[in-house]
Amino acid sequence: MVTKASKIAFQGELGAYSHQACVEAFPDAQVVACKTFESAIATVKRGDADLAMLPVENSTYGRVADMHYLLPESGLHIIGEHFVRVHINLMGVPGATLDGITSAKSHTVLLGQCRRFLNEHNMLPMVGVDTAGSAQEVAAAGDPSMGALAGDLAAEIYGLEVLAHHIEDNQNNTTRFLVMSPDSQIAQQSGDELITTFVFRVRNIPAALYKALGGFATNGVNMVKLESYMGGAFTATEFYADIVGHPEDPPVQRALEELAYFTDNLEILGVYKADQSRS
Repeated sequence: MVTKASKIAFQGELGAYSHQACVEAFPDAQVVACKTFESAIATVKRGDADLAMLPVENSTYGRVADMHYLLPESGLHIIGEHFVRVHINLMGVPGATLDGITSAKSHTVLLGQCRRFLNEHNMLPMVGVDTAGSAQEVAAAGDPSMGALAGDLAAEIYGLEVLAHHIEDNQNNTTRFLVMSPDSQIAQQSGDELITTFVFRVRNIPAALYKALGGFATNGVNMVKLESYMGGAFTATEFYADIVGHPEDPPVQRALEELAYFTDNLEILGVYKADQSRS
């Protein structure tokens, strides 16, 4: 994966976990906040950013909605991945106290990850558009009884004080992001663990998926992710997959050849170095 970028686009407000991912992976890059995933992709395609940082899955809540549809149609290529440990903090305006907070605002997913803490402190959960946006709204309201649930970066940006650190129920909560580029940058075969990501549509024949995946088993190729989604037809199912290895590795090459025989469409989205957080 490239280690330098002048500008990198993400979906959300400044201070979002996607912003955090950008800062961690590309600390010297200028970030471009976008309202939607589509606009983040479009920003890169227009040349207004070099890369996009897009979330694809969370260890607690599964895949990010719509992303599997957007990736194949985006015209961008996966050149890397980055994992963010999602630590959630309760924050309030300067002078607010933990005992004085009566409501907490955040994205509905984050509220669901802090149920135990909110119940213990008798705080009313309030749904916001997103995490950083909720922090921004709390800062603007100036009400010491209102809290926001977000990451450290949001507190820093919007001048809020963290009243309780790492309050998430699941202490292993992690989000995986993909780094997307307008240029294909296929990683070279090396001693590093590589991930190949692709999408495919099975042919409408009996046991097509079973037969298509058989080559990975017989060739000893580790498939670390397989997810289905509707690709616009009821008679054919599309799949998103991650495997360990390079397309030019003989076992992977044989497995992909067998897969292609049982599919109507096969598209490799990227070949990139596995993030060290995988292990």
